[in-house]
Amino acid sequence: MENKKFNLAQEIELVKEDCLRPTRKWGRSTQIWLGILCCVAAWGLFAFIHQLRHGLGVTAMRNYVSWGLYISTFVFFIGISHSGTLVSAILRITKQEWRRPITRSAELLTFVSLLFGGIMPIIDLGRPDRVLNLVIFGRVQSPLLWDVISIMTYFTGSTVFLYLPMIPDMALCRDRLIVTKTRFDKFRKRLYTFMAIGWTGTKTQWHKLETVMTIMTIVIIPVAVSVHTVVSYIFAMTLRPGWDSTVFGPYFVAGALYSGSAGVILGMAVFRHLYKLEKYITPRHFDLMGRIVLALTLIYAYLNLNEYWIPAYKMATHEGFLLRDLFFGSYSGVFWTLQFGTVLLPIIIMSIPKGRQILPLSITCVIIVIGAWIKRYIIVVPTLLHPYMPIQEVPADWSSYFPNWVEWSVTMGCLSGIFIVITLFSKFFPMMAVWEVEEGLEIEHDRQVALEMKKKREMEKMSQEVTVN
Repeated sequence: MENKKFNLAQEIELVKEDCLRPTRKWGRSTQIWLGILCCVAAWGLFAFIHQLRHGLGVTAMRNYVSWGLYISTFVFFIGISHSGTLVSAILRITKQEWRRPITRSAELLTFVSLLFGGIMPIIDLGRPDRVLNLVIFGRVQSPLLWDVISIMTYFTGSTVFLYLPMIPDMALCRDRLIVTKTRFDKFRKRLYTFMAIGWTGTKTQWHKLETVMTIMTIVIIPVAVSVHTVVSYIFAMTLRPGWDSTVFGPYFVAGALYSGSAGVILGMAVFRHLYKLEKYITPRHFDLMGRIVLALTLIYAYLNLNEYWIPAYKMATHEGFLLRDLFFGSYSGVFWTLQFGTVLLPIIIMSIPKGRQILPLSITCVIIVIGAWIKRYIIVVPTLLHPYMPIQEVPADWSSYFPNWVEWSVTMGCLSGIFIVITLFSKFFPMMAVWEVEEGLEIEHDRQVALEMKKKREMEKMSQEVTVN
């Protein structure tokens, strides 16, 4: 038994070292990667300043298509943000032990997606300096105001949900960072000390942390579901063909969970490879996450069928114009590629056990994430190009839309911002919740000890019965 305790202590120490190792060294590749991202972000900032100076006329958006790439990306980012709710909150509340190594990456993805997703509608405004008017003079009846309130609530809750499990790890980083010769190390020491908020690991502190985390877990799930439901209301409560649908709420939530869980798998694959976490993020984690994505894809496919089959059966006049363009017209190639390539094909691949192995599953999730973004584009743009009053006698660039260099630059700048935040986070903080993984090892150790003791008692009982006979 003493030997087992010693081995457990060694294993826990190894976990701490493996988790803290990436924070101790900034390699040349990290610096080059951050440099490239900063260049892309700077170009995106330049494009946005150009848009501010000259107005939205420098984009490809016009009177008819007033929501284009920016709003499509906004809906996509908000959808990806559901990753933390699914992996961390739902799996935590259902006590799924295998979740422990992947919760932090999921919570981080939620945080950065909401951070930059919330910026996209402001970028889409012609006068972003007037954004506060939406709050000051907002009407309670407006879905736009509901959207602002729900996203701000979700962002605040997700930030707290990301920070709370980090407190014990910040204390660990604070205590392990002994040598502080450089200014950078001194800054990190102060940062860890501040974020640890005096954590010493007493029973009272653990009890308070677990209580608050339980409350946040229960609260964050309905908040997350309400966010993408309210985002769908922006479309569904607008009287336009293609948007006037009662299924948009669950349809958007299912699509968000579907794309968000695929994003988590990609994060798992990247951090597992870069930071040598193969011992903790195992093929079993990918198989289980693949099963979750498969189930969510089936739900999404069902709602997707309902979204198009019911109006297609009736082919009402204005819905018919839009659906003909999607099924047979200018958007048909993209539409059918989405249906078969990013919904049906992933279902087939993930239904096979080999399809849930690391490489094929990662490739499938790349397809799902890209398809999820294009799907948002298909929801937004074709509908705006098919209003109830037909587009006629207008300039050619008013009756069609494709994003120009300004929109692409700003959007890529925001995307690079997401990667910058994720990269910096992973170099400052452990990408696995050290104490959660440690707790999982202790639970597994106790379970093994209990099984051995049970087996020993059964052997003793059998030997006694043999002796009596």
